[in-house]
Amino acid sequence: MQPTHLFEYAVIRVVPRVEREEFVNVGVIVYCSKPAFLQLRFEVNVQRLTSLCHGLDIPVIQANLAAMERICNGETAAGTIGKLDNAARFRWLTATRSTVVQCSKVHPGLCNHPATTLEQLYNQLVL
Repeated sequence: MQPTHLFEYAVIRVVPRVEREEFVNVGVIVYCSKPAFLQLRFEVNVQRLTSLCHGLDIPVIQANLAAMERICNGETAAGTIGKLDNAARFRWLTATRSTVVQCSKVHPGLCNHPATTLEQLYNQLVL
């Protein structure tokens, strides 16, 4: 029998006009403490985003998502935040923000393989 792990996840979304509260899901971030797992996956669907907001600066959104990925991976280019442990980086990444790129509330669950769960969530919530 495979071990079951508690995991947490949030959906990464682009909110072109914060005041309208419309958004497009662009990614998912999954954190699981026991196997020391923290990863995110994202995809910028330009057609979907520009249908919601025509003048959106796609390169800036891509740069913000790439910065989130560097922080998630704990890269040295992520600066001080990238040096934090997995739990602290996850909490920082999923903190409530009123910006164009933001995360949903954090949701818990149980899984056997966090990487497989990340792929399943990505396929269900983003694609």
